[in-house]
Amino acid sequence: MTSKIIQEEGLTMQVIVKRLEKHQALFEKISRNIYLMAIKDGFLAAMPIILFSSIFILLSNIPPLIGIKVPVDLNAWFNKIYNYTMGFVGFYVAGTTAKALTGSMNQRIKGGRFLNNTSTMMASMVGFMLLAIGTTSKGNFLPTFFGTQGILSAFVAAFVTVWVYKFCVERDLTIKMPKEVPGAISQNFRDIIPFGAATLIFSLIDVASRAALKVPFSAIIATVLAPVFKGAETYPGMMFIWFLIPMFWFLGVHGPSVVKPALESALFGNTTANLDLFKAGNFPYHALTENFGNFVGELGGTGATFIVPFLFMFFMKSKQLKAIGKASFIPVMFAVNEPLLFGAPIILNPYFLIPFVLAPVVNVVIGKAFIDFHIMRGFMYFMSWALPGPIGAFIDTNFQWTSLLLMAILLTVDALIYMPFIKAYDAELLEQEAAVDAGTATAAATAGASEVTAEADAATAQEFPEPEEVKQAETAKQEEANQNPAAGKKLDHELKVLVLCAGGGTSEQLANALTEGAKEYHEPIVASAGAYGSHHDILPNYDLVVLAPQVRTYYSDLKHDTDRLGIKLVATKGQQYIALTRDPEKALDFIVENYKDVEKKPQDSSDSK
Repeated sequence: MTSKIIQEEGLTMQVIVKRLEKHQALFEKISRNIYLMAIKDGFLAAMPIILFSSIFILLSNIPPLIGIKVPVDLNAWFNKIYNYTMGFVGFYVAGTTAKALTGSMNQRIKGGRFLNNTSTMMASMVGFMLLAIGTTSKGNFLPTFFGTQGILSAFVAAFVTVWVYKFCVERDLTIKMPKEVPGAISQNFRDIIPFGAATLIFSLIDVASRAALKVPFSAIIATVLAPVFKGAETYPGMMFIWFLIPMFWFLGVHGPSVVKPALESALFGNTTANLDLFKAGNFPYHALTENFGNFVGELGGTGATFIVPFLFMFFMKSKQLKAIGKASFIPVMFAVNEPLLFGAPIILNPYFLIPFVLAPVVNVVIGKAFIDFHIMRGFMYFMSWALPGPIGAFIDTNFQWTSLLLMAILLTVDALIYMPFIKAYDAELLEQEAAVDAGTATAAATAGASEVTAEADAATAQEFPEPEEVKQAETAKQEEANQNPAAGKKLDHELKVLVLCAGGGTSEQLANALTEGAKEYHEPIVASAGAYGSHHDILPNYDLVVLAPQVRTYYSDLKHDTDRLGIKLVATKGQQYIALTRDPEKALDFIVENYKDVEKKPQDSSDSK
């Protein structure tokens, strides 16, 4: 009865989905905003620092839990490494964000001009020091805003720096050197004016803020935005955040890349604040943290899909859902849920609209309640988003058993939310599969009538056997292919392929399939995986770039760079991409065909120009 009701409501959902799809272009435009992308990519570039630093804070905090006393000097060494990595993350992010924004800005500057990303990175870091860092009466730097508390100033420094450089370069406000001067030296002189202008602007902002309010700019911007971040950490605020993330993804736009950049300062700042509270003997009460989102709101990936593959495998009857469940449960456990999103599919599937956006909202409400009632500590470490949710939550709360209780409750609730909608979808798939099976049976009966013809053909083959020389030629050809695999290659030179997705997890699946296929079929293909935004420096090393479905909206932006470098670019769709990750041979064929097709088109168009 429930399934029938949901099937009827499915028609209503289809209408809603179609109306939402009409605004998809707007959502994609938001996702391509260069400032949101710069923040995301800036943090992505700093992630090795953030994750590495967490190792040492764990080494400092975990041993006492099991009765091991860490020597004072060793503990001081652990803390020193943490303080010199995570403790300076605001300073580092100022540079990485400026570099990422410079890359996007260079795609939009016309006339062959470009911004020097090394220079903008250094200017931004100088700007951060001027905006955020104060000194004591003896001239020593104050450490307050070097870390996560200075992240907002890092963004301001990055944005203003790139704007100033763009203004100067577009108007040719640079120092020009004679032609005889080497290019590297000329570039250094060209950067003097924009670098100096940016530094002077930051100096004036610093002077104005200190003269007016006696505090650095960082303190002012933190005070101004504090109500916004405080509102974001309320129940309505967190519900809204984790409603938007899956809603964007449901429409095919990578939700975390759109929503989270604006919150990075709070997400990382609250994590550090929780750790400070815990070390001081107080309760870590902040719920709005980076890993709370990863392990609670996005348990098993966007949409809180950790439990869904298991529901497919053990409770559904259709062949399609059982197959998808078996193929996706391992990657989903590690928060790589694209095989599920595009395989079922969940994206743009009316049956899944409600549970996909509802489960994350319910999860964050329950998770925040656990923290508010002091049942579970707030997350205090920076762990990889790819850790299975229960493991990540257990470590991130400093091994508190109630975090496992929370995980059990969330998985149960998510199963109850998803189950009726999955059952309704399963019923529809069963009807489709039954119709296909009936059609197959009819086709088999028809095929039986032609068996006589097949037997006659076999008799003819025996009566008029294939000429011996043809057999010998085919045998020799096969032996040559076995002895010399290069003879059967589809490519005559090495092809380097870069697969890009949002976080590096989904792209690894296709890269692995290509590597496996290249080895098995002796194709000269070398495949690597990466995250969009971290590709700027490595892009020139590749011949072809493949965009995974969640970053296909960046195709036009990346096309400027690949065309300039003479690199081929291909975007994939959801189910197409998942199929390629599961079939190395098809993945190879896809790469070779697209490389050869795209290889011809630019030559033709360039000749016509």
